[in-house]
Formats: sequence, structure tokens, C-alpha cells
Amino acid sequence: HPVVLCPHPCFLGPGQPCDCLPPLRAAAEQLRQKDQRISQLQADLRRPPPAPAQPPEPEALPTIYVVTPTYARLVQKAELVRLSQTLSLVPRLHWLLVEDAEGPTPLVSGLLAASGLLFTHLAVLTPKAQRLREGEPGWVRPRGVEQRNRALDWLRSGGGAVGGEKDPPPPGTRGVVYFADDDNTYSRELFEEMRWTRGVSVWPVGLVGGLRFEGPRVQDGRVVGFHTAWEPNRPFPVDMAGFAVALSLLLAKPNARFDATAPRGHLESSLLSHLVDPKDLEPRAANCTRVLVWHTRTEKPKMKQEEQLQRQGRGSDPAVEV
Repeated sequence: HPVVLCPHPCFLGPGQPCDCLPPLRAAAEQLRQKDQRISQLQADLRRPPPAPAQPPEPEALPTIYVVTPTYARLVQKAELVRLSQTLSLVPRLHWLLVEDAEGPTPLVSGLLAASGLLFTHLAVLTPKAQRLREGEPGWVRPRGVEQRNRALDWLRSGGGAVGGEKDPPPPGTRGVVYFADDDNTYSRELFEEMRWTRGVSVWPVGLVGGLRFEGPRVQDGRVVGFHTAWEPNRPFPVDMAGFAVALSLLLAKPNARFDATAPRGHLESSLLSHLVDPKDLEPRAANCTRVLVWHTRTEKPKMKQEEQLQRQGRGSDPAVEV
């Protein structure tokens, strides 16, 4: 009989099977599988890449209703221009601008018309008993109460608009309501954080309450307390800029309003206590670890030179809108 020679150094002699053949077959099978995998990867590389995921069409997004009280002062136009240009970056947004006035003023009407935003222009005068007296600090009385409540009335039943969209959102409209003062600073990201609010969503606010920031404390994705220095036992120790409410929830709770007689710092609680329990708040902004809104304030301009020129009959032309 012929001698069977194995390619490996395991010569066993005539008639003896080579014990290297099974490992060789296994190795050959592994090589075959690797070749198949390489061929598959090469084919995948030749295919065109998949189309990137497209963001939802604006019409498919819930509408953000931004409620802004405003009042006449030297910096009013500057504040509203800055805010309107931030809002113009946000898709599917409806601005409810409410003047503290008996009726619409030309300055605000013109600014809204030029903004390019979808808007509703409202006006209601704060009662004299609720207005700040000369020399009183701003924290003595809650401000913007009548104006925010007027916006809530419009959302619920319409009527009273002095410009822009006259009709309230139709039943079933998906949306969220946010109370944005005209002197704060807002990141565009904030509005996308709040857009899918189911009940009441919350986040930190920078430069408020004498702290670097105030905001909810979150554990395991739930609000368990609040980081604040002033009256931490308030029902909802949050700033007006630190929460948003689902439109459906506001419509389902018609008695939820801001209380003009609320003690200092309790204005937010006067609304939220009608809407949600603190344990059910929805933390946003990376579990309330990111600041996306700041409680900034514009310094009141000093007009000494203007007053001096006015006494001399040489004051700035009042026809030039500032």
C-alpha cells in the first residue's frame, strides 16, 4: 500500500489515518466564513448610504404658545426685538404678547407686524390697586398677573385680540404654554425641551433668587426637591421661566389662574397648585442639569443729559421711536 504523507509532521505509517485532517477541515471552514464576511462587507460598502433621518415636518410638531406680558418703558422695544428674534428661530411657535395698557400701542403693533411671527396681540390694564407705587421695589407686588390671565382666557375661549390671530386653538390642538417675560435670555434649545410636555415640565433658571441658578433636584428621573435659598417650603419654589404646561391640561382645568393676591414668591404656585402634584413634574434639560434660560434684567437707562436738553428745548426728537 502507498504511504500517506500528511503536510504536517505527523507521519503515521502505512494504512494509518492522519489525525490532522479534522483540524484542517475546521480551519478551512473558518477561512471560508471569513471570506464570506469580507465579501458581505465589501458589498455593503458599495451600496449608497441610507438617507439621514428627517426631522418631523413643522406641521407635525406641537405648537408652543409663548405668553409675554409687556409694559411701556424706555427699553421696551429693545427687549421685544431681542426676544422676537430668538422666537423667530423656533418652528411651530405662536407668540401671545399682552400689553399692560388700555389698548394696543403703535410701538408694539408695529413690532409684531414686522416680526414675521405667528402672533396674537392682546391688551389689558393692570388695576390701579395692583400697580407698583413710585419708589416701591419690583418684588413688593406680583407683576404681569392680569396680562398672563388674559392670555389664558384667550387660549380657552378666544375673543379680545387686538391684532394677529383672533381665534384660539381649535379643540384637540397639541401644544404647550410657556410664560416668557420680555427681559429674560432664552436659549433656542429650551423650546425644543418643552415641546413634548405631557403635563408640567420643569428645568433650572440661571441668575435668580440670589443664586447662580435655581431649579428642581432630580433623582432617578423624578423631581425630589428644589435647589433654592428663599422660602424652600413654597408649594412650587420655581421661577416663572422654569416651567411649561401642556395646553390640554390648561384647557381641562378652567379655574387654574394666577392669583394677584398671592404672597411674594407664590405667584407660580398659585397656578401650578391647580394643575399638578410636585412629584409628577417632568424634568427636562438633562434631568435639570443644564441652564437654558437666564433671569437677566436690563439696566434702567440714565436720562440726565436728555432731561437737561429738554429743559433747554433741545431734547431728542419724540417722533423717533426708540
